[in-house]
Amino acid sequence: MSRRDVLAAGIVGTAGLLASCAAPKKPPAAPESSAPVPTSTVVGVAKPAPAEIAARYAHAEPQGWGLDLPGIVQSTPNPRSIALTFDACGGPQGSLIDDPLLATLTEHNVPATLFWNKRWIEANPQRAREIAGNPLFQIENHGTAHKPLSVNGRAAYGIPGTASAAEVVEEIEGNRQFMRDFLGVESNWFRSGTAHYDDVAVRIAGDLGVSIAGFAVNGDAGATLPRPVVEQNLLGSTPGAIVIMHMNQPGGGTAAGVSAAIEQLRAAGYTFTKLGAAPL
Repeated sequence: MSRRDVLAAGIVGTAGLLASCAAPKKPPAAPESSAPVPTSTVVGVAKPAPAEIAARYAHAEPQGWGLDLPGIVQSTPNPRSIALTFDACGGPQGSLIDDPLLATLTEHNVPATLFWNKRWIEANPQRAREIAGNPLFQIENHGTAHKPLSVNGRAAYGIPGTASAAEVVEEIEGNRQFMRDFLGVESNWFRSGTAHYDDVAVRIAGDLGVSIAGFAVNGDAGATLPRPVVEQNLLGSTPGAIVIMHMNQPGGGTAAGVSAAIEQLRAAGYTFTKLGAAPL
């Protein structure tokens, strides 16, 4: 079993904290007299509206599923950098704030990318605005309802996924628009609840203009690991790795593990980076 498999296996049972060959059938063609499909414009370039993208994939059948599919980004272009990413999942068990973690990142001037679920932002509106205003952090999209991204409801860790192409679009665009309106953040990265996808959902995300942030290192297994294990996972990071951890469970070992690993990683020649602009 590979080290990646061991890390992935460590997530099982932590679903409450986490953040797993027919050809597509084309929908009926619209009559020529139909009204034009609305489009949105980004940087002066017209693109299909979300409703059109949902309709395009309404009958598509997925052929792949998991954490690692074509189109899921797991590393950064800089092989000497590590991208620390932290999810805030929201919901009854996931709406806290790991302030010791944020303080550690700030004290050591470590940039990071924070993936926020809409429920978490709604539970912490003032703090969300304060954190989003810190240039050390890049704020990105962790979904509207924290669901695995599928077109047929496939579950991961017991969490049902989005059940249709339209739900995939809403899971991405609902929170994306909310972050735009409430935080002034234009998010172009997305990570689903549980970080599981089917291949159709990945294509939908691409058509919506967002890149999927996967991971090469599972740092804290849904904020369930103690400090020494988090530290060792980080020290074992591969060059350019995207690391997934959590910022909504202050009772775990994430903050202490990150603190213990930062200077060791720097001494080994690594720098820390935000994800930056999405590749799409």
